Amino acid sequence: MKGKITINIFGWFSQMLTIVFITLKLTGVINWGWMLVLSPMLVNFAILLFLIVCVIIISIITAK
Repeated sequence: MKGKITINIFGWFSQMLTIVFITLKLTGVINWGWMLVLSPMLVNFAILLFLIVCVIIISIITAK
């Protein structure tokens, strides 16, 4: 149960950080590229993709 709470807190933090970066970009406070502005959201996607690939690899290895 404790791990689930940690994942939810990290997800909330990255969403808020993305919103802050988008707001700063649109108001002209920062002059970053959109890839860097959206990077907190992309990091979550990369972690999810990595976990899915690991599960697939483990299921293939254990099926043999």
